[in-house]
Amino acid sequence: MGTIENFFATIQQMNAVTLLLFGLFFLLVWFLPSLLALLFNRQHAGKIALLNIPAGFSWIAWVALCVWAVTGKLGDKLAAKARFKPVA
Repeated sequence: MGTIENFFATIQQMNAVTLLLFGLFFLLVWFLPSLLALLFNRQHAGKIALLNIPAGFSWIAWVALCVWAVTGKLGDKLAAKARFKPVA
């Protein structure tokens, strides 16, 4: 329990600006898959944003969402290459 008590003691010693910056950084990291989805995978951005809220509690799910968010356009490119063109 000493670690939790040290964490809360540290938070109480922070000033308002530091606490605000820490909160913004925390939210940025938490919602990183959603931000990546806006850049790379727009067609699934809503689903990724919805799943991002509970996925933040699990590192495995959070990393999986990051991978899904980044590989959106890559999947379209690979699907286009996989289609066979008729031989004339």
